[in-house]
Amino acid sequence: MKRMEFIGIIPARYASTRFPAKPLAILGGKTVIQRVYEQVSSVLDNVCVATDDDRIREAVEAFGGRVVMTSANHKSGTDRICEAYNKLYPNTSSSPHRGGQEVSSSIIINIQGDEPFIQPSQIQTVMDCFNDSNTQIATLGKPFTDIEALKNPNSPKIVVDHQGYAMYFSRSVIPFIRGKEEENWIGSYPFLKHIGLYAYRADVLKEVTKLPQSSLELAESLEQLRWLQNGYRIKVGLTDVETIGIDTPEDLQKAEEFLLKVNG
Repeated sequence: MKRMEFIGIIPARYASTRFPAKPLAILGGKTVIQRVYEQVSSVLDNVCVATDDDRIREAVEAFGGRVVMTSANHKSGTDRICEAYNKLYPNTSSSPHRGGQEVSSSIIINIQGDEPFIQPSQIQTVMDCFNDSNTQIATLGKPFTDIEALKNPNSPKIVVDHQGYAMYFSRSVIPFIRGKEEENWIGSYPFLKHIGLYAYRADVLKEVTKLPQSSLELAESLEQLRWLQNGYRIKVGLTDVETIGIDTPEDLQKAEEFLLKVNG
């Protein structure tokens, strides 16, 4: 019997320019990486942290998590999760076999190690994208509701086609709304904010990590443009949930306040 198997891999680095050691920062009595791991484990049975640092490895093992050591020289989380997948399943060309069952397609989900509030519904939405057999890579988009957020170059925008596949990602506001004042743009087009949760078919993951950087990727500093420019199809699932990533110590404080509010 053939089936798909979903594997959650969480890349986590100790070094960070804006917030060193952030996976080990304490949020509501637990490390950030533990909170991410627990959120992912509520949806997936197969979860692993991929790291290059023994301090993170020890922290993950301390709460009973699974961890694999990877190179410190990776330039992206995509490269790190590909190495982790290859180490987890070294004897398979494209998909693991479990309990005598042939797995028709392994899907690797890349969950950022600084997203402690990633929601099970968001992970499920990305998984559902693979019900379409043409999906090679999947990610998430969230409707913008604020013009200032839309104009922020740190929030990449997505343009999708009628089948929900990405046509382009940009730090610029796309599309341009002609003939209307900026304050009226939000109601004139369903602008989508990119949420950086990715999933890849195993063979596609191995292929994209071998691609050289593309001209569009270098121009916008967006790795996903490398994949688009090389013809890969990226399905975009929709979510209404806003994620709270932790990039700075100030973000950690905001996350603490959010956690207090949620827990009453």
